Amino acid sequence: MIGGKLRELRTEHGMTLRGLAAETGLSPTLLSQVERGVTEPSLKTLRALAPVFGQSISALFEDPVAGLVHISKPGQRSRISTPAGRIQYERLTSGNGQLEMLKAKLKPGERSSDEPWSHPAVECAYVLTGTLTVTVGVGTYEVLSGEAITLDSNQPHMYANNSDALVEFVLSASPPTP
Repeated sequence: MIGGKLRELRTEHGMTLRGLAAETGLSPTLLSQVERGVTEPSLKTLRALAPVFGQSISALFEDPVAGLVHISKPGQRSRISTPAGRIQYERLTSGNGQLEMLKAKLKPGERSSDEPWSHPAVECAYVLTGTLTVTVGVGTYEVLSGEAITLDSNQPHMYANNSDALVEFVLSASPPTP
């Protein structure tokens, strides 16, 4: 889905893979793999691509034929990952540009980013299994299985697994992260 959208935008803008690579600093090989669906783009890749086309990251996922009902099926969901592949998210929602729901797993010792970062949105993380450590501003919160945390994403934040067990959680963001 995302690969097709990128190919469509690239051709609409009259760009070659090499031209897009020069514009974004990404390799033509990576761009080709994303367009063909061979690899899923990282958030860093999407952040490099979106401004070239005058789009937000969420717009790259928008499905113009998305109806009033969307069923998300295991094995058919698109995936996105944070820079350096720190965490990989499964998209649970259709690309309507209003709400993003992602399913994530963090292995022991993993975290969502090197440093807390911010973006304009509200996030809610619901922990399915394990204990999720969430840093928001100068505060740190331990969120247990069955609990949820809601935060203002304008504050620098980061998700981490400081335990010895896998942590699974569902994250919603509104509006989707640009």
